[in-house]
Amino acid sequence: MELDIKTLDNGSAGTQTLPDEIFAIAPRPDIMARVVHWQLAKRRAGNHKVKGMGEVSGTTKKPYKQKGTGSARQGSLRAPQFRTGGAVHGPVVRDHGYDLPKKVRRLGLISALSQKAKDGKLIVLDAASGVTKTAELAVKLRALGWKSALIVDGAVDEGFVRAARNLPKIDVLPTIGANVYDILNHDVLAITRDGVEKLKERLA
Repeated sequence: MELDIKTLDNGSAGTQTLPDEIFAIAPRPDIMARVVHWQLAKRRAGNHKVKGMGEVSGTTKKPYKQKGTGSARQGSLRAPQFRTGGAVHGPVVRDHGYDLPKKVRRLGLISALSQKAKDGKLIVLDAASGVTKTAELAVKLRALGWKSALIVDGAVDEGFVRAARNLPKIDVLPTIGANVYDILNHDVLAITRDGVEKLKERLA
């Protein structure tokens, strides 16, 4: 697959050959959905917690005698039927993450890259550097027509990252951080020349 290389000034810098086994396979929506679900599950904090019967404060004394009152028998005011009682089977601190095979994660990333290429939303960028001001970068992106873009570079330039930090829907990631969720969550995927080479190494 041959793609034109663009510069941040909306110019041309030649062409780039992209391997078909990474950027031109038939996208697998089912695999991408599995990977996105796995990513979002890992992001969940899991620190929700309620107190059970053994954790709420209160006396352990029997409220009243077992028989002869005409009321139902009760053993504790910390039981869930009382206003001050504990919750039954409530949420506890837990990890929502689970394992996903490495082959599935790899196929999901390749599918996401191929989906962007198929939709014509994949751009090869000459370099993501040389801009350190947010206003300057905003002008360049507006000229390119990018309102929502993920820029992937081999080794991100700190000045460029700072310039893009305050722009809505514009994110910059190193190649090692490229993931299915962020790729699908942005309209345009821009990968630098260095980023393409690093992606080849990562997905080889």
